Amino acid sequence: MTYVVTELCIKCKYTDCVEVCPVDCFYEGENMLVIHPDECIDCGVCEPECPADAIKPDTEPDLDKWLDVNREYSEVWPNITVKKPAPEDADNFQAEPDKFEKYFSAEPGEGD
Repeated sequence: MTYVVTELCIKCKYTDCVEVCPVDCFYEGENMLVIHPDECIDCGVCEPECPADAIKPDTEPDLDKWLDVNREYSEVWPNITVKKPAPEDADNFQAEPDKFEKYFSAEPGEGD
């Protein structure tokens, strides 16, 4: 089992989760984070830290797409280990549906 970041992170990109990760397995894209599934030790400390409820165990149904997204982009985006301010408009996007189709960016973030 591993944890994955889902669509709920897109355009919210809260980074509370990265500070508690004991193995630094988060990677930063332009408008979301992902978890490297081979680095995640399945401890689960990140899940309750996410204000957007975007982190889920991969054992939940219908998360295959997100496991693939997390794997692909964790290989090319920079590592992030330090909490950063969320985007100013993050709260406006929390409940919006279909964020992947509307807003996903494959561009990397800044990392640490």
